[in-house]
Amino acid sequence: MTPLLPALFFFVALVYSTVGFAGGSSYLALLQIHGTPSHLLPLISLGCNLIVSAQGFAQFARAGHFSLRRSLPFVALSVPAAYLGGLYPIREKTFFFLLALSLSAAGILLLVPLKPGKPVETPFRRLMGGFEPLLGAPLGLLSGIVGIGGGIFLAPILHLARWAPEREIAALAACFIFTNSISGLAGQLQKQGWHPAGLESYWLLPFAVLAGGLIGARSGALLLPAVRIRQITGLLVILVAFNLWMKILRGA
Repeated sequence: MTPLLPALFFFVALVYSTVGFAGGSSYLALLQIHGTPSHLLPLISLGCNLIVSAQGFAQFARAGHFSLRRSLPFVALSVPAAYLGGLYPIREKTFFFLLALSLSAAGILLLVPLKPGKPVETPFRRLMGGFEPLLGAPLGLLSGIVGIGGGIFLAPILHLARWAPEREIAALAACFIFTNSISGLAGQLQKQGWHPAGLESYWLLPFAVLAGGLIGARSGALLLPAVRIRQITGLLVILVAFNLWMKILRGA
């Protein structure tokens, strides 16, 4: 592992934790660039997600932005799905296909400008028909398989539906990522064994995201505007996804 990787993980955790995310898509992107073995990608990403999202969730909950009653349906569906996703035996080609698809979607969502606001009746909200919690199951399953906590997909959808105020959605996203990461990681470890070969080489990464997450969760603001950071990160994730698609097509 190069010394640059922990520094990059620190920065990703710092950025994402300011808005209730944990950075799973960017961790996967950086690990893929670094040449990390595919079986370690979800383990490292989910482990780092767990550390960062725990801090973000604690901050939002202490500030009174978390609603257990409204969040529980999402979590109740996502947790068992994330565990099953972690357990699911998947071929390397299929894994990289899902990873490329997930990173592509995550990158696009990072580039889409969000327009949060108070809950109102919008056409998109009427289309959802109050079934937003059902998103927990597929996003939880994806979380366990690939190693993305799912909050980066859930939050933009809830913003579009004007499901709740901005900070309540951020609190739910942090809780969603935290619980999915625990469940998905448990499934992955049960599938691969509790001491996967090569994992010890990445021991610095949990400490890097712990420090970055602490600073980001408490500050809530960075030198660069949040929108600009999202755009830069989105471009990075899309570039990695494009690289993955090229590898998949060459191997077809």
